[in-house]
Amino acid sequence: MTELRTVGLFALTAFSEIVGCYLPYLWLREGKSIWLLVPGVLSLTAFVWLLTLHPAAVGRVYAAYGGVYVAMAIIWLWAIDGIRPTTWDILGSAVALLGMAIIMFAPRN
Repeated sequence: MTELRTVGLFALTAFSEIVGCYLPYLWLREGKSIWLLVPGVLSLTAFVWLLTLHPAAVGRVYAAYGGVYVAMAIIWLWAIDGIRPTTWDILGSAVALLGMAIIMFAPRN
């Protein structure tokens, strides 16, 4: 159960970061409302807070989080941008997730 909670927390953290960066992107690059910055800031604040909920050492959390972020960004590419991931995108995401699992779930003393 701890592993599932960790992966779920990483996924929520990645989602918060992506939304927090995507909303200002919409304003800056797509000419959308400046008011998108408000939920963007809230989302990035949630991202930082969620990172603090992990019980592991911060360096380990940041390293492992990167793997989940890669996978979440590929899911975003498909779901939001409407671009179907290539086999290489999926393989790269799988490798990144494997790296996360090794970092977070390896036996330690």
